[in-house]
Amino acid sequence: MRLVSAAPIRGERLRGGVSSDIWRIDLPDGPICVKRALAKLRVDAEWHAPVERSLYEARWMRCAHHVVPGAVPELLGHDAISGTLAMTYLPPAEYPLWKTQLRDGHADRGFAAETASVLARIHSATARHPAVADEFPTDQIFFDIRLEPYLLASARVHPEVAAALEELVTATQANKRALVHGDISPKNILAGPHGAVFLDAECAWWGDPAFDIAFCLNHLLLKCLWVPFAAADFLACFDAFSRRYPSLVDWEAASALEARAARLLPGLFLARVDGKSPVEYITHEADKDRVRHVARALLRHPPDRLAEIHQAWSKELAV
Repeated sequence: MRLVSAAPIRGERLRGGVSSDIWRIDLPDGPICVKRALAKLRVDAEWHAPVERSLYEARWMRCAHHVVPGAVPELLGHDAISGTLAMTYLPPAEYPLWKTQLRDGHADRGFAAETASVLARIHSATARHPAVADEFPTDQIFFDIRLEPYLLASARVHPEVAAALEELVTATQANKRALVHGDISPKNILAGPHGAVFLDAECAWWGDPAFDIAFCLNHLLLKCLWVPFAAADFLACFDAFSRRYPSLVDWEAASALEARAARLLPGLFLARVDGKSPVEYITHEADKDRVRHVARALLRHPPDRLAEIHQAWSKELAV
């Protein structure tokens, strides 16, 4: 990528992530971040993904930056052969990870609403330009690293709701409306001084924006088990996100999009305990059973509104 001169450089492997090697590289002009996609993900299950997904991550970053400058790190280079990206390094002191803040019980509903706003702006801008779809022929990649390991893997564990999970896959594949990030999770969102900054768009896909909504809100529900004393605040963030995002939907009926997100969310909820990529912080079987109980009930009787999911989970937490 022609970013390194003859001067000596130093590198430090950064923690986190199951799908990439991530390094801080100290160049004479300052640090950068370099990320290389892995062909086999670091999970217990056998899970492979093509390294060419880095190309589409680079394209997503360029598109998102064009719509909302500052919503992603600046892309400095991309090497397609090795599946490597180089970008600006954003120091944790100025750009704390949202997941870290949530772990510490700091739940800012204003930041949750701002995250929804940035995401909606990216979805809206791309929905108005469907030609963008030609740059993201990633249907198979998205199936391989999202739909199969999350929803279909869960269907194999829970045959009693397998038909509902399989139907969610079909419905998600059919609603191709905007540019989707595919991994809108607190571990991929920095709380920057000027707002949310999105990382790790390896799952970039021209598809259903309802997936991004459900994927993010799912984590706010799960965090209630990780940090119980902040559960009410996490649910307030859930509500703030759920209210802000639909207010900015201008490419389809907001109620239809919300219904798809509400129906998809229970499947993702179940997947984070019984899919190929379970969250690392829910370890007690009793907590996993609480997720299973609510998720299976909602899969049997699909909700149309996100508030219904809030209500069902709040009831479970109160037991």
